[in-house]
Amino acid sequence: MTLPRPATPDDVHEIVDLIKDLAAYEKEPDAVRLTPERLREQLFGDNPAIFCHVVDSTSGNLDDCDDNGTGGGVGGGGAGPRLDGVALWFLNYSTWEGTHGIYLEDLYVRPEARGTGKGKALLQNLARIAVERGYSRVEWCVLKWNQPSIDFYRSLGAFPMDEWDTFRLTGQPLAEFGA
Repeated sequence: MTLPRPATPDDVHEIVDLIKDLAAYEKEPDAVRLTPERLREQLFGDNPAIFCHVVDSTSGNLDDCDDNGTGGGVGGGGAGPRLDGVALWFLNYSTWEGTHGIYLEDLYVRPEARGTGKGKALLQNLARIAVERGYSRVEWCVLKWNQPSIDFYRSLGAFPMDEWDTFRLTGQPLAEFGA
């Protein structure tokens, strides 16, 4: 049984593939510009500012685990276990709390591995990190049309911040404003 673990350099190609799968699910299949080389440098270079945890196909159904995290696993087939899920995150900061928090950039579990507890295990792992390090929150964005994810997040006790909107400055407006 393999529970969420930190990503390794050997995982980078599969992580990029999972991110591309997520982009396709979010109806933006051509939007990913990330390369394995760039991700490897950003995750494992001299001063990484992003972090990643993964869960693989040997994890089986994590909802069937006992208190020790053991249970029946399923093989991934092929040359070795494939990655079934990814959580890519970085630190943010709350000036009001005076502590860091975790911003979850991407959470993705392959469709055929959903309902096995792998997404929950990845999120719970981030919550555990936040608690252990004294961080004040874990937060993320979800598309308004993604009701299955919204329902899942609510079932964990997460809630939308209805009074806040996310703003983004990118592309040509960013270039012009930053010039």
